[in-house]
Amino acid sequence: MDYKDTLLMPQTNFPMRGNLPRREPQMQTKWEEMDIYRKVQERTKGRPLFVLHDGPPYANGDIHMGHALNKILKDFIVRYKSMSGYCAPYVPGWDTHGLPIETALTKNKGVNRKTMSVADFRKLCEEYAYEQIDSQRQQFKRLGVRGDWNNPYVTLKPEYEAQQIKVFGEMAKKGLIYKGLKPVYWSPSSESALAEAEIEYKDKRSPSIYVAFPVKDGKGVLEGDEKIIIWTTTPWTIPANLGIAVHPNLEYSVVRVNDEKYVVASALLPSVKKEIGWEEAEVIKTLKGNELEYVVAKHPFYERNSLVVCGEHVTTDAGTGCVHTAPGHGEDDFLIGQKYHLGVLCPVDERGYMTEEAPGFAGLFYDDANKAVTEKLKEAGALLKLQFITHSYPHDWRTKQPTIFRATAQWFASIDKIRDELLKAVQETKWIPAWGETRLYNMVRDRGDWCISRQRAWGVPIPVFYAEDGEPIITDETIEHVSNLFRQYGSNIWFEREAKDLLPEGFTHPSSPNGIFTKETDIMDVWFDSGSSHQAVLEERDDLQRPADLYLEGSDQYRGWFNSSLSTAVAVTGKAPYKAVLSHGFVLDGEGRKMSKSLGNVVVPAKVMEQLGADILRLWVASVDYQADVRISDNILKQVAEVYRKIRNTFRFLLGNLFDFDPQIHAVPLAKLREVDRYMLAKLNQLIQKVKHSYERYEFATIYHDINNFCTVDLSAFYLDFSKDVLYIETADHQERRSIQTVLYETLVALTKLMAPILPHTADEVWGHIPNRKEKEESVQLVDMPEVQELEGADQLLKKWDAFMSVRDDVLKALEIARNEKVIGKSLTASLMVYPTPETKQLLDSIAESLKQLFIVSGFTVAGDYAEAPAEAQKFASMAIVVQQAKGDTCERCWVVTPEVGQDKEHPTLCPRCAQIVKEYSQA
Repeated sequence: MDYKDTLLMPQTNFPMRGNLPRREPQMQTKWEEMDIYRKVQERTKGRPLFVLHDGPPYANGDIHMGHALNKILKDFIVRYKSMSGYCAPYVPGWDTHGLPIETALTKNKGVNRKTMSVADFRKLCEEYAYEQIDSQRQQFKRLGVRGDWNNPYVTLKPEYEAQQIKVFGEMAKKGLIYKGLKPVYWSPSSESALAEAEIEYKDKRSPSIYVAFPVKDGKGVLEGDEKIIIWTTTPWTIPANLGIAVHPNLEYSVVRVNDEKYVVASALLPSVKKEIGWEEAEVIKTLKGNELEYVVAKHPFYERNSLVVCGEHVTTDAGTGCVHTAPGHGEDDFLIGQKYHLGVLCPVDERGYMTEEAPGFAGLFYDDANKAVTEKLKEAGALLKLQFITHSYPHDWRTKQPTIFRATAQWFASIDKIRDELLKAVQETKWIPAWGETRLYNMVRDRGDWCISRQRAWGVPIPVFYAEDGEPIITDETIEHVSNLFRQYGSNIWFEREAKDLLPEGFTHPSSPNGIFTKETDIMDVWFDSGSSHQAVLEERDDLQRPADLYLEGSDQYRGWFNSSLSTAVAVTGKAPYKAVLSHGFVLDGEGRKMSKSLGNVVVPAKVMEQLGADILRLWVASVDYQADVRISDNILKQVAEVYRKIRNTFRFLLGNLFDFDPQIHAVPLAKLREVDRYMLAKLNQLIQKVKHSYERYEFATIYHDINNFCTVDLSAFYLDFSKDVLYIETADHQERRSIQTVLYETLVALTKLMAPILPHTADEVWGHIPNRKEKEESVQLVDMPEVQELEGADQLLKKWDAFMSVRDDVLKALEIARNEKVIGKSLTASLMVYPTPETKQLLDSIAESLKQLFIVSGFTVAGDYAEAPAEAQKFASMAIVVQQAKGDTCERCWVVTPEVGQDKEHPTLCPRCAQIVKEYSQA
C-alpha cells in the first residue's frame, strides 16, 4: 500500500508564482467589465463621506516614479476607507494648461503658431492635452489605482473653467484682485511672468562687481568728493539704477584709500578691503545710515542722479551695506522706490533684451549685457573689482532657464489682505508630518502678493474688460455672464469673439460713453487653475464635498497646490479647502541620488510592472518611509519581491489546506478549540487591530512589517510548521485538524482583507480561490475590513504563549547547535531531555498540547530540574537541554522516529498512530 495516498496533502489551483505582469491586466479587464468602482460606491452609499481630493498631475509625458508613489498612496487610503465604514469616492484629475503643452506643440510637433489664430492654436493644445490624459490614464490604471476614470476632472473642461471664473470674480468682489506695475519673476525663456511657486533654485555662475558711485551733493554730511561703493551680481541692472539704499541704524565709515575717499558699512569694511585688494584703508569718520538719507550720488556712466535712501532690507550679510537700487528689477527696490518717489525704470523687454531706455546697450540679451556694462564701468573708472561667483539663483521650473525681476503691469491677488485668515486656516488644519504646518505657515507669513497673470495663449483668460479710458471692468454681472459662456462654450470663446460679444446684452458703463470695450489678453497662472479645484470639483460634483478630508501630494506642493488652494479657498469661503494635508518625499535612486537620464538611473514604473508587476511596486510603496525621500533600485525591488513571495506562499499554504473545509459545517466553536489555536486567533486579533490602526494613521510601512512578521514568524515558522503533523497526517474530520483549519480560514479571510488595499490584484485572486466563503461577494473590494473577535481570556493567553515562544526559541537554538555538530539531521530525528527552571516547568506542565509536536521533535522528556542538568547540556535562561539522536525507526507516513514503528504487523513501516489512521481509511 502507498501510504502517501492517505496523507491529506494541500490541494489548490492557486498558482505558486504570481506571474503578475500577465495576470494583473486580465484582472483589471475583469474589474472594468464588472464596473468595480461603481459597485464599491453603490455598496457604500449612505455612509459618511471621506473625500481624498486628487491633486492634478500635469497632462504631458509618461508617468514617472513620483507619480506612481503618489497615486498608489492615495489608492491605499481610498481602498481602506471604503472597507472601513466610509463612502470614499476617488475622482482623478488633470492639470492641462500652461507652457509645456505650448512648447510640445511648437517644438516637438512642429506647429507654427504664427500662421494661425490664438483660438486655433488653443484647439490644438486641447487635443494634445486629451491625448496625454488618455495615455496617463492607462498608466495609472495599470498601477491598480481604482477611481472614476471615465469621469475625471480636467482643468480645461467648460464646467471647470466656469467655476474658476466665479472664484476670480468672488475674489475681485472682495477687493483681492488688482492690477499694478510691480517687479515680478519674469522668465525670458517663457516670455511670461511667474509666481513664486513656479520658481526653483539652481546654481548659476555670475559676475560679482564692486562699483563706485561719485557723491554729487553731500547734503552737508559728506564733503562731495567721496564715492559710495555698491556690490551686485547683476551688472545688467546698473542702467536701471535710480538709488542707493543704506540701513538707517547701521554705522558707515568714510575711508581714505590712496587719494580716494569711499563710503561703506563699518561692519563690512574688512571684507570689502580684502575683496577689492586694498592694502590700507584709513577711517576718516563714521556716521549713521540715517545721516546719509537724501545724499545725491551720480550714476557711473549716465547723466542721472542716484538718491541715497534708507531701507530696513539692507543687511551686513554680504556686499558693502550700500545697496544698488533699481526699482524696476527688485521687490525691495520697488517698495523703497515708491516711498522715495524714485520712479520705475525697466529697460528690458519680455524676451530679456535691453531696450532703448538703456542707451548703449539696446538689443543686447540681458546676460550678454553683463560684459558690456562691466566694460563701460571700467571705462568710466567706476569698476573697483570684477570676479565670478557661483550662487543659488532663481530659475523657471518649466524651462529650467534663469529668471529675472522685471517691472510690468500684472494682475495680482492680494495675500496681505487675507494673511491673518490664511495663517489661522493653516493652524486649524491637521498636518502630516507635523512640520508641514510650520513650513506652510512660514511661507504664507513671508509671501508677497500673488502675480496671477501670464502672457501666454494656452490657459483660462483673465475675465476683465476695459472701458474706453482704460478702467478695468469686473462686476457681478460680467463675471456671471462670462462664467455661463465658458460653461456653455469653453474658454476658447474669449479668443473667438470680440469684447462687445462677450459682454451681457445691452451692457453699458459710464467710462465707455461710445460703448467701446476691449478685453484682457493675459491668462491666469496655472496655479490659479488647479488652486480653484475646491470650487470647480469639490463643490461642482454631487459625489464630493468641501472641505476635503485629505490632500496628499509631494512636499514640493507646500509652495504649489497646497498654497494656491489655501489662498483661493480662504479668499472665497474663509476656510481651508482641506481638513488634513499629508505630504510625501521624492523618489531617489538606490544611492540616494536624484534620478536623471544623464546619470542613467531612472527607474520607470512601466518597466517595473512589465518585469515584476504592479503589486510588487505597490508593496515597495508600502515598505518605505514615504514622508521622507525614498529610494528605489533593482536590488531594493528584489528584496520587496522576496517579501511578496513569502506573503503569496502563506496564502497558498492556507488555501491548500482548506480544500475540504466548509466553515458552515466544519468550523469548531471557540470554546472547543485547542489553546494553541486560540492563541493564534489572539495573535490574529492583535494583527487586525494594529494594521487597522496603522491604516488610520497612514503608516503603511508599519503594516508592511507587521504582516510580513506575522506571515514569516507567527505562521510559517511556528503555527503552520508544526500544524503539518496534524493537517497532513490525521483523518479529515479529526477534531485537532478541524480546529487548525478553523484558525487557517479565519486567518486567510482576515489577511486577504487586510492586504486588499496594498495588493489588490493578489488579494482579489486569493478571494476567488477561498472555498465555501461565508461572504459571497465577487471581489474582496466589496467587503469590509475584518473585525477583532471577542476572545475570552485573550490577555492571559497571549502572556502564557508568548512565554512559551521564548522557551521555544531556546529549543530551536539547541537544535541548531546540535545540527551543526552533526548530532542530528532534521528536527524530527531529535529527542530532547530538558531540565527546566521552576517557572518553565510550571509553564510546560500547563500546556495540554503535545510538546514534541509543538517543538517538531520525535521525543521530549522533562528529565529533572535546572540544577540536575548534566555537564553536556546546553544551558539557556529557560532550561538546560540535551539533544540526542531519537531511537527507533522512522515512520514512513509521518516521519516521526520511534521504537514503536512496526508494532502493527499489518503496517510494519508505520508508527501506531499512523497505522490506526490508515485502518480507519480502509474501513471508511
